[in-house]
Amino acid sequence: MTRKDIMNTKKIYGPFTQLIPMNGLPLHGPIKDDQLEIISSGGMVVENGCVLEIGVYSELEKSYSDTQKKINDTKNLVALPAFVDCHTHICWGGNRINDYALRVAGKTYLEIAAAGGGISDTVKHTRFASQDNLVELILKRVHAHIQRGISTIEIKSGYGLNLEDELKMLRAIKEANERTPATLIPTFLGAHIKPKDFDGNHAGYLEFLLEEVVPVVVEENLASRADIFVEEGAFGIEESRIYAKQLKLKGFDVTMHVDQFHPGGSRLAIEEGCVSADHLEFTDDESCALFRKSNTVAVALPGASLGLGMQFTPCRKLLDNNACLAIATDWNPGSGPMGDLITQAAILGASEKLTITETLAAITYRAAHALRIEAGILRKDRPAAFTIFETNDFRDIFYQQGQLKPVATVIKEECFEF
Repeated sequence: MTRKDIMNTKKIYGPFTQLIPMNGLPLHGPIKDDQLEIISSGGMVVENGCVLEIGVYSELEKSYSDTQKKINDTKNLVALPAFVDCHTHICWGGNRINDYALRVAGKTYLEIAAAGGGISDTVKHTRFASQDNLVELILKRVHAHIQRGISTIEIKSGYGLNLEDELKMLRAIKEANERTPATLIPTFLGAHIKPKDFDGNHAGYLEFLLEEVVPVVVEENLASRADIFVEEGAFGIEESRIYAKQLKLKGFDVTMHVDQFHPGGSRLAIEEGCVSADHLEFTDDESCALFRKSNTVAVALPGASLGLGMQFTPCRKLLDNNACLAIATDWNPGSGPMGDLITQAAILGASEKLTITETLAAITYRAAHALRIEAGILRKDRPAAFTIFETNDFRDIFYQQGQLKPVATVIKEECFEF
């Protein structure tokens, strides 16, 4: 990958066989493909890293005749908003190859965790890693995401599980964010599991987080989002409810890992007004119906389903119940080591019978809504973050299920060409 700086002047990008701005689409519920705006022979004018104007390239070329032109000599290019990965764990040390070997040999995720593998194994390696080492590992994974057309990446802590190492992780994410044009969104996940070396029960550990760790997170402005894993072997419904309420009082947006192996947690996430409920592989019909009147985003994580060899999130039912559906990678060393958003989204879409527009919405503006930011959309006066594929039909991106890679990703004032 080469990196080219873009000077703070106007530039016109195009012509694109198709330009997909993702404007004017609903935030909730199903989307038909004929609702998608496609600008043929499109172009985009960018000034100081922001979108100045979008339209037909030939008309923009006349209006901005003295503007520097970019990527105007290649046929059959498609431009879309850069993608948003709204759930990752890409700050970690070590690997979990042994876990994978045990899983494919028949052991379950919960059995492996109970035997000392799983999250606890990654905690050990992440605690051992220095902050500098974690920063470099994050940046390596961020660059891989940029090559996949992703410009906005949520990153969780949760492999430190004590004061020193949770703060180390969040500080590493903050430092990495200062060293990349991509937007990194930190989430405090101290409540991933209760660490084996904590002398107390689950409620006591959550109290420790609230009293000892959260104040420093707030003081250093390390995260404004917090997460908790609500599941057998992690944290129960009522202790998670108390924890979530306390975090909201402290000004955090709260999200939850729920329904990964058992139903019930999504009801809690909706009742507590969480910004998102993530995983949802075992969400039942009753819980799906609760999303109908909720602004809690349903985040599907097909990478975890593929990594664990288990069922997908019931995305079609969620959309038909008016949910705002996002799709993210869950990129982590254990259950979701692939980290390829397009491949995962395409496979999930085929399995769950999602329209291509529904799938695209789930990795752009709807994923951004799970983070409560505006991204995944191309609009005047907004940051110019878009990705470019060499094809004459944007549907080819999903048809090839991740094998068609971007030729460039533009993020604000920087262009990465591949």
